[in-house]
Amino acid sequence: MTSQQTVDQKSYFSIVMPRADDFVFWRSQARRLIQNRVPPDQVTWMLPGVPGDLFSTAQSGTGHAALPDSNPEAPVRASKRFLALARNAALHSDPERFALLYCVLWRLQQNIRLMEDKADSDVRRLEELDKSVRRDSHKMHAFVRFREITGDGAQVPDRYVAWFEPDHHIVRANAGFFKRRFANMHWSILTPKGCIHWDGFEITETPPAKRSDAPADDATEALWQRYFTSTFNPARLKVSAMMSEMPKKYWKNMPEAALIPEMIANAQSRESRMVDAGAVTARKPCANLAEVADSITACRDCPIGCMENQAVMGEGRHDVSLMIVGEQPGDQEDQAGQPFVGPAGQLLDIHLAKAGIDRRNAYLTNAVKHFKFVKRGKRRIHQTPTAKEIDTCRWWLEAERRIIKPKIILALGASAARSILGRTVSVSAVCGAGQQLDDDSELWITNHPSYLLRLDGEAKAEQEALFHKDLLKVASRVHCIESDVSA
Repeated sequence: MTSQQTVDQKSYFSIVMPRADDFVFWRSQARRLIQNRVPPDQVTWMLPGVPGDLFSTAQSGTGHAALPDSNPEAPVRASKRFLALARNAALHSDPERFALLYCVLWRLQQNIRLMEDKADSDVRRLEELDKSVRRDSHKMHAFVRFREITGDGAQVPDRYVAWFEPDHHIVRANAGFFKRRFANMHWSILTPKGCIHWDGFEITETPPAKRSDAPADDATEALWQRYFTSTFNPARLKVSAMMSEMPKKYWKNMPEAALIPEMIANAQSRESRMVDAGAVTARKPCANLAEVADSITACRDCPIGCMENQAVMGEGRHDVSLMIVGEQPGDQEDQAGQPFVGPAGQLLDIHLAKAGIDRRNAYLTNAVKHFKFVKRGKRRIHQTPTAKEIDTCRWWLEAERRIIKPKIILALGASAARSILGRTVSVSAVCGAGQQLDDDSELWITNHPSYLLRLDGEAKAEQEALFHKDLLKVASRVHCIESDVSA
């Protein structure tokens, strides 16, 4: 009986993978099966030895010898996207990953554009496996921490050993990254899925290790912790984002992680001290707006002032009740040297007019006086200023406030609100109500019009209605104050 006849009689094949991460072997066996038209339900893909054992000595066995020979005349079709995703998916810990790969490959023979179907359940699952493996590799790159084991000189050089617990079979695949990055070190990375070692000449592999096989600490950790503490910026702390990027499961292997709870707990007080320290400056107070304009033109206290841009001073009458503060000049404002002349400024003019506020009866300025951007070809793309950059520029806004003495301040967006309050607030949480400031002026906070420009449909209509409502309240307060003064 020929091999093809065996297939026609619906034989079943068991393919034992020699290694849990061996995409090359899977690809060769899958090609042979496809060439002989063996459907997925007649193939079982078996993992070697103990599940998850990266370095099992098991060889391809049951079913391998009985497989039909390759048929070179039968083409095997696979798209580039499938191959890119499959290489990563093969490293996933899902025991059904190789069966999924073969199922998708089988379907590609009938529909080569299958991978373009985002609604297909197999395609979505393959993308999920790929994403999970890429995330795990990123965590390995970021959170491996080497500890030094001192040698005795020439005979036994110093070694650096790290312990890492990957979710998937990514250790061998990432060996090249660490070889390139730490080429001059002798290092070992120990994991429960297998270990890799570099001696300056070649990568070697050994079976899985235990946490106790790695050193618990070394002499440099105290220095590293001091450095980590010194680089921590409480003004930029976002706990949810940090926890997402650096999950707690990795903390036990990172010497700096022991410092994180206290640093989070003390972040607010440290931020306040930073703001207070930044307010103490040797700058000479400005007597008028012309001096403020000259000073910000010469200012190089933060990286934004050193870019290819020009300082954009506030604009408006000196005797008005309303000051409007935005985030920073945009590309068009930078070119014109005037605030709020670009798309966001034009939208603001429309809403001010609808609310009964005459722009000529307000002083318009920005929290940051220079345009922060990144170049992409000939375009300059807006970048949000950091908390430190906003705090550095507060001096100039405070100078404008002292000279204008506005009764009402309208802050457009979180950056503008921070420049007034010295701390970060949620716009959605504080909009719609005024708050009294230390100089008896009244602060109102709403969204920046550039936020409205990024919306469409129902979301745009809803936010524009809220924006208009906020401006009506501000207009009413300005009218009341000016009526009291005139009376």
